[in-house]
Amino acid sequence: MSPLSESQVRRSFVNLTAGEAKRANLPGDLATRSWDQLDYLGWRDPKSPQRAYLVVERAAGVCGVGLRRSTQPAGPRKTMCSLCLTVGDVALMVAPRAGRSGLAGNSVGTYICADLVCSLYARDLLRTGDAIAYETLGVEQKVARLRANLDAFIGRVVGPR
Repeated sequence: MSPLSESQVRRSFVNLTAGEAKRANLPGDLATRSWDQLDYLGWRDPKSPQRAYLVVERAAGVCGVGLRRSTQPAGPRKTMCSLCLTVGDVALMVAPRAGRSGLAGNSVGTYICADLVCSLYARDLLRTGDAIAYETLGVEQKVARLRANLDAFIGRVVGPR
């Protein structure tokens, strides 16, 4: 992923109002991130832990999505991430759809690693410590799968254009 500035991130959100994008608490380490290891920029809002954000490069340009973590009962249950297929601490993340559909209350959701670092899991740079199924895919194939799953989710949020 190419490095992004604060203004690029704020302008990228497709399902937030201008005011919501302005109030979003961005990560403070944008200038020092290891962008070459990321397929998307993902973070949870430290001041509002139920809020999370994803920013990804797509063919049409940079696309940001505001998410809300579902309020599920806490427990030791482990789930599989729909993006990177890692088993571990996964949360249901819900995004309002972009445009009129989102303003009408429509949303889409998917299970995503709660720490939003799927790129590191796909590259085997980070492990959850949980027992996982054996995979025969190489890192390039896992990254390609992550990107395809991410693009499909973002496509559901953006909807037909």
